[in-house]
Amino acid sequence: MITNIEATYLGNPAAKSREEVLLCYPGIQTMIHCRIAHGFYQLNVPILPRMITELAHSKTGIDIHPGATIGRFFAMDHGIGIVIRKTTIIGENVKIYQGVTLGAKSFPLDEHGNPVKGIPRHPIVEDNVVIYANATILGRVTIGKNSIIGANTWVTTDVPPDSKVTI
Repeated sequence: MITNIEATYLGNPAAKSREEVLLCYPGIQTMIHCRIAHGFYQLNVPILPRMITELAHSKTGIDIHPGATIGRFFAMDHGIGIVIRKTTIIGENVKIYQGVTLGAKSFPLDEHGNPVKGIPRHPIVEDNVVIYANATILGRVTIGKNSIIGANTWVTTDVPPDSKVTI
């Protein structure tokens, strides 16, 4: 948790202190819940992990599934409207802004027309990536390290390392 506070403090020039970040920033409040929920999720505890993340969601407007894997140095600026789904993998030193969705495209159906469950359907975000406000990244795509995803973009294909995606 300390690394999330540090990432947020260092990544936000408006933050006056680490204490302010801990006590006042919704992204940190959400990550406290998320880290606890993820631990229970990894232990296969039923329902409780989702209940914990939904508490944070109802308070902050940030919706993170407890199954998501998130690196230690992760920062969310402003936070509201961020959606990070179950099989998302986020690397180190990643920063995202309000309204970002890391989600899935339509799900595949089995031979009986039922959704196929348990397959990775969400993005992989490698290290040192910045994703600006209201970007939507869908499907099992990889955002390569050191890339920048511009505001209001819609990404459904892999992005090579060191890229900049804008509209």
